[in-house]
Formats: sequence, C-alpha cells, structure tokens
Amino acid sequence: MEPVEAGRIPGRAQEIAISTESVRQILRAVGSGGRRPRRGRSARTRTSRRRWPASLNLYDDPPADGHVICADEFGPLNLQPRPGRGWFPATRRARLRATYNRTGGVRHMFAALDRATGQMFYRFRDRKRWREFLGFLKQLRDRFPTGKLYVVCDNCGPHKKAEVIDWCDLNDIELVFTPSSAS
Repeated sequence: MEPVEAGRIPGRAQEIAISTESVRQILRAVGSGGRRPRRGRSARTRTSRRRWPASLNLYDDPPADGHVICADEFGPLNLQPRPGRGWFPATRRARLRATYNRTGGVRHMFAALDRATGQMFYRFRDRKRWREFLGFLKQLRDRFPTGKLYVVCDNCGPHKKAEVIDWCDLNDIELVFTPSSAS
C-alpha cells in the first residue's frame, strides 16, 4: 500500500495500513494493556457491589427486629459405619477395595449459624433439593417463631426456587444472597 497523506480528502475517513504489532507497541507506550475486556464482567461486578453491602451490613449492624442466620449445605457425605467398641479392633479387619459398594448411600447436611448466640443447627437429608431446603427453613421458623429471619445463603439454585421465595415472603423470612464469586 502506498502511504496516505493527511488531509488528502477533507471530511472523509481514510484507510491507513498499520500492523497489529504496531498498534500493540503504541498502546504499550501510552500505558494501556491492549487487552479485550471480558464479556459480562461489568454487569457481574455491578450486581455483586449491590449485594455486598446487604450481607455485610447484617453482620456489622444486626437488625433489632429479628435474627441473622447464615445457612449452607454440605455434601454429599459418605457416612460409613465403624463397627467395634474401641479405637482398634482386636483382629485385623478385612481390607476393602477402593470401588466397594456404598450400600448406606450418601447424605447431605443443611446447617445454620445464629449470629447472635453462635449456636449451630443442622439436619441430615438424603437429597439436596429445594424441598429439603424449604423443610430446613420451616424448622428454622419453628425454632425462631417471632421476629423476622434474615437468612444469608449462597446463590444455589434451590434457594431461588419460586416455591421457596413465596413461602419466605409469607412467613417473614428474607433471603440475603451473597455475591456470585464470594467465598
């Protein structure tokens, strides 16, 4: 390509031949990384900035009209029975293969921590679905019959089920979700 003279055709855009390496060097010289922005990053950051204060304010300044409870699930757990009465069996146990059958199945633990008293409540369930989470919320409501419950939980799908949200609205429970990428 022949070099383009500036101002050759006034008022019209002109094509300039430049390599990507030259653009990279120019951007580096002015202090820009020249990287493409990630898609959806700004939207995700905006939603997490809105959610952070809600959950942090509950920890720092708990409301006087209710209880702040942190809830989460853990599992699947492989609960294995340990036969015998002491730490060490009298005879040598038969070794199990790594692929032995788990006839007892797996369990899931739903747990909640009351921020005011430091007391922990937990229940074991066979599955980790919205029905089990709703049952756990009902047990929490029975434990704290008066006042509003602020339940801080993660963004797990069962927490956002329409049946769970509707029941919480009717029973004076507010679900406060942590930001998506929070630990």
